[in-house]
Amino acid sequence: MTAPELPQSSTRSGERAAGSDAAGEPDGPEVVLAIEGLTKRFGDTVAVDAIDLAVEAGSFTGIVGPNGAGKTTTLSMVTGLLRPDGGRVLVHGIDVWAEPDRAKRAIGVLPDALRLFDRLSGAQLLHYSGVLRGLDAATVRQRTADLVSAFGLEDATGRLVADYSAGMTKKIALAAAMIHSPRLLVLDEPFESVDPVSAANIVEILQRYVAAGGTVVLSSHGMDLIQRVCDHVAVIVGGRVLAQGTTDEVRAGESLEERFVALAGGRRAAAGMEWLHSFTE
Repeated sequence: MTAPELPQSSTRSGERAAGSDAAGEPDGPEVVLAIEGLTKRFGDTVAVDAIDLAVEAGSFTGIVGPNGAGKTTTLSMVTGLLRPDGGRVLVHGIDVWAEPDRAKRAIGVLPDALRLFDRLSGAQLLHYSGVLRGLDAATVRQRTADLVSAFGLEDATGRLVADYSAGMTKKIALAAAMIHSPRLLVLDEPFESVDPVSAANIVEILQRYVAAGGTVVLSSHGMDLIQRVCDHVAVIVGGRVLAQGTTDEVRAGESLEERFVALAGGRRAAAGMEWLHSFTE
């Protein structure tokens, strides 16, 4: 599955093509996703506090953080599902909120709160997703067959998505996010509710996608998986990025879990809970 070329267009005023200087010479790795000062408030609560993050082309980036850290809110703004109060998001230099149609052509999204047309069958959902992205019917049929086989959904495509298990729903949603071969996949908890065998298959699919030039950004609470699969990591705590870089840089010689726990405030001893050890007769 290879990433498509974006339509050629002139660079917007005030925007420089990612990965090149004013003279057109490369000045570092190409940046596929640039998050600049992204901010979101809900009433008096600052959920995302002026986050900056750059994701390089061909990288496999994990976003980790405790519950309520702002991960899902950040990814929702990145993918155009939630409007930010400040800052901007650029996908291949295209502002997600200024030019949403152009930007979204390059993104495949698996949101945390799945909102699928679940009165469609699995096959119908994939067909709809492909046609919606501008693919012709023959291409949709071929890619649907490939995705169904890859995700092990051969026996489920004729059933309504509403009747799928949680894990099957996650897989069909991920297949729908990939059918148009986007340059960037943004996946919020893609392995939640997925069995170990299916998770291993998904990891292999994503690794091959990255090896072909695609870019993956995913959130997960599975630190072992993030450390094993991702080459870059960002740690978000309290709506702020506390660490970002390659996985080895962020780990700083520790396991990713230990480093994450330290950044998130350390372990909390269960002081005052001696009653728990009394055991009711």
